[in-house]
Amino acid sequence: MTTPAPNHSQPLEAVAVSMTPLQRFDEYLQSKGLRNTEQRKFLIEQVFNRHEHFDADQLIDQLPAKGQANYVSRPTVYRTLREFVDAGLLNRFELDGRSVYEHDYGYPEHDHLYCTKCRKLIEFTSEEILQLRETVAKRHRFRVRDHRFIIHGVCDECTKLRNRDRKQDRV
Repeated sequence: MTTPAPNHSQPLEAVAVSMTPLQRFDEYLQSKGLRNTEQRKFLIEQVFNRHEHFDADQLIDQLPAKGQANYVSRPTVYRTLREFVDAGLLNRFELDGRSVYEHDYGYPEHDHLYCTKCRKLIEFTSEEILQLRETVAKRHRFRVRDHRFIIHGVCDECTKLRNRDRKQDRV
């Protein structure tokens, strides 16, 4: 059964996890023999204080500028985002030639509808898609690790705007 798609500002319901993202990242860093710096802690706070899809440039634009408190350099942001992915905190996928990040840790497995006009991503969960995935994997004796399903199209708002514009052209 497909869960109704939330609008862009409503995230999927969180999944219960045993650790906070910061605790999980600390555990990951310890396993790699690395320490958790103030910059890493600040970035994890910035990323997990809101639920939105973002690219590195969007994150950098939201961070303090050079010379301000909590400034994080561009290379540190990129390196730390890779670490967040490696630690299982974020997912990274390509969309329109850019790397897009989303929360992974503490969020249910889900898929996306992508509006090619306004670039909105709508998250949804679907038992039917999961069942189909498992059926196909079983048929091919394949162990699924994860999947990424993005349906490209035009959202309702952009469709209405397009239809309104067309009516005005006919007048």
